[in-house]
Amino acid sequence: MHISLDIPDELGPSLAPGQDPARAALEALGLEAYRLRRISGYQLRMLLGLPSRWDLNDFLKEHQVYDYTIEDFEKDLSTIQEFREKQKVDRPA
Repeated sequence: MHISLDIPDELGPSLAPGQDPARAALEALGLEAYRLRRISGYQLRMLLGLPSRWDLNDFLKEHQVYDYTIEDFEKDLSTIQEFREKQKVDRPA
């Protein structure tokens, strides 16, 4: 699909300072779709032409987009609590 945007010349540098405006628009569109969970990480990689998951992770970190949800936190917290309980049981008195 080909999409074209008309942006006034005087706004281009403000919207994407030091960056190709077309690339900035593509990244912004992809990031928003990813944040809203409309596309997967793999789809975002393909859209942006990123060669690996590590490159995607770097891109997301650069744009302050993290995949760590409250559900992930709660699961991690539960695992830590279970581990601590197990340590108490396994320690000699």
